[in-house]
Amino acid sequence: MRFARSKRVLRLKTIDSCFEELKDSRLVEETFTVDEVKEMLDGLQVVVRGEVEVELINTAHTNVLLLRQLFSQAEKFYLRLQTDISELENRELLEQVAEFEKTDFKTLNQELSKPKLAPLNEAGVSELLNKEIARLQEENDKLKSRLRVLESQAMSALDEKTKAERALKDLQQIQGEQQVAAQSKEISSLEDTVAALKEDYERSLSANAASQKDLKENLISSKHELLRVQEQLALAEKELDKKFQQTAAYRNMKEILTKKNEQIKEIRKRLKYDP
Repeated sequence: MRFARSKRVLRLKTIDSCFEELKDSRLVEETFTVDEVKEMLDGLQVVVRGEVEVELINTAHTNVLLLRQLFSQAEKFYLRLQTDISELENRELLEQVAEFEKTDFKTLNQELSKPKLAPLNEAGVSELLNKEIARLQEENDKLKSRLRVLESQAMSALDEKTKAERALKDLQQIQGEQQVAAQSKEISSLEDTVAALKEDYERSLSANAASQKDLKENLISSKHELLRVQEQLALAEKELDKKFQQTAAYRNMKEILTKKNEQIKEIRKRLKYDP
């Protein structure tokens, strides 16, 4: 609003200068004929009309550039924007904007407040998937580290089993069958421990493989969704261009250009046949 206000003030000063220039350059006599007054007013009309037309065109183009920035950001983050053209002619809201400008940008009425867009961090869906892949990779590294620990424990258990078998043979020779039964029970317990460690290891590998498969499927699905959203954005852009060509402002501008072209053709004919 500050930018628009500064441009407006500058254009008003230009229009004022047009009147001042007319006063200084043409109003040097006390009396004028009707034709002279008409000629001065026609010339002033052309100048003022040109200044106003330039300002209106510049304002429209500036708004287009501003909207283009917003739409580009929305397309980057795969957002869907909706606009209500009827709100542009809401007198109550326009009066609130005028009051807002007069009070030097104080808090605007809550009816004008709109929720802000919350763009995705980094680069949208692909970035989130990359983060998820990194997280799963880190989890996979942790599982591998745990696997190495389990393998080390299994090797220790096997060493203990070997030592126990050797001790069993010695005990069979020294203490007899009763002590041998106790050692056999210990060996069975060690075998159960090794089997449990092996089962835990296989279950960890299976869970890791399932996680990687789900991640791959999610990545493919997200790519398909990305292509679909890009296609919808392209269709929405075409529809917006079509709606703009159907607006009253576009039709009025086209009618004005048509009239100007007819006037130019008429002037060319007059210049061609009038000696």
